[in-house]
Amino acid sequence: MDKFRAYRIDEQDGKIVAGFQMLDIEDLTAGNVVVRVTHSTINYKDALAATGKGRILRRYPLNGGIDLAGVIVSSGDTEFPPGTNVLVNGCGLSETIDGGYSEYARIDSSCIVAVPDGMTCAEAMQIGTAGYTAALAIHRMEQNGQAPGQGPVVVTGATGGVGSIAIDMLAGLGYEVAAVTGKASEEDYLRKIGAQQILLRDAIDFGKRPMEKALWAGAIDNLGGDYLAWLTRTMKYGGNIASIGLAASHELNTTVMPFILRAVCLLGINSVETPPDLRRAVWGRIGGDLKPRHLDTIGNRRIAFDDLPAAFQAYIDGTVTGRTVVEISTDP
Repeated sequence: MDKFRAYRIDEQDGKIVAGFQMLDIEDLTAGNVVVRVTHSTINYKDALAATGKGRILRRYPLNGGIDLAGVIVSSGDTEFPPGTNVLVNGCGLSETIDGGYSEYARIDSSCIVAVPDGMTCAEAMQIGTAGYTAALAIHRMEQNGQAPGQGPVVVTGATGGVGSIAIDMLAGLGYEVAAVTGKASEEDYLRKIGAQQILLRDAIDFGKRPMEKALWAGAIDNLGGDYLAWLTRTMKYGGNIASIGLAASHELNTTVMPFILRAVCLLGINSVETPPDLRRAVWGRIGGDLKPRHLDTIGNRRIAFDDLPAAFQAYIDGTVTGRTVVEISTDP
């Protein structure tokens, strides 16, 4: 196989250095399946890794990109023969193994998921880790008894990738959805994808009591900090909070009272280390009852591989709405 291009992240003299390099297959981390990558995505985590704003990589150098989709070109696993359209998210991509910002990837088959029937590789990356994380949160909440008739579910960080797809998925299942955002200009966008109530972050009264008025039957939280603490205080009896992110803060200052007096459940969502059977089951739902209805609204940005380096800063600045698909090569 000829040399191919990858966007590689390294550490030199304590500083992060990232850029395009030409590699051979043997330069990649080990795996029993080789994938010709057609599409990847940009997530906040990718921007942190590529710019050095956050120490995401646990070893250097590695190709960036926590998502990939493409077609298998060689395989040591009969479950995934050559020609199969597949996707990979989590599993240590761009943390401990080479990620999706590369024309080829070498992956262990335990991490691979077949692209759901009726879905293209590009659509799989419109969803990507963000959509998978939203789906995993909903799956876990429903395993814990969440149902549409119990009342509204609130989503924080609503215009981001996870938040946007969570709103779409929840609304598609019949939930009443409230969206928390710092972007007043995006109200029309949020209503279009399924939000019925919009709350501006700066206008929220967090309250000071251990428990405030019960408002929500459930929540998907991307922010952490004061927002997550507020959610614990405003959950209805038996409410589930799926904790996904820490865009506001990694700290949580609350009391045990909501958990023992209102039976509130705090569910931690880890999209990286999901066991293979659960990962494939959730992607099966994404191709079925959880399939987003507004992908062309949420994931309408596509950029060429060449334009990847210039795209990260907007994620660091928090100005991005929805999802970005990176076109690595031709869609199979």
